[in-house]
Amino acid sequence: MTSLEFETEEMRPVSAVCDSLFVYVTLADGRQIRAPLWWYPFLDKASAAQRAEIELEFSGVWWPELDEGVSVKALLLGWKAPGATAPQKVA
Repeated sequence: MTSLEFETEEMRPVSAVCDSLFVYVTLADGRQIRAPLWWYPFLDKASAAQRAEIELEFSGVWWPELDEGVSVKALLLGWKAPGATAPQKVA
């Protein structure tokens, strides 16, 4: 599958929001994607106000104040950002 096949109108993000644990993205075709913030250290370290400033692009989500973004393709394929480290589990 080529990257062009991932860039279709149905896969365009129509909404995105973060809470303290996850980023949620809804696509034009109705699918909802949820990914943990720790997958994207720039989001995990950001304040709630910084995570709330979101711009939707044709193929992903952009946080202008952080100068970072995540593509829909990365979310769908479960690609974590370089340096992403799972939180330690408390026993």
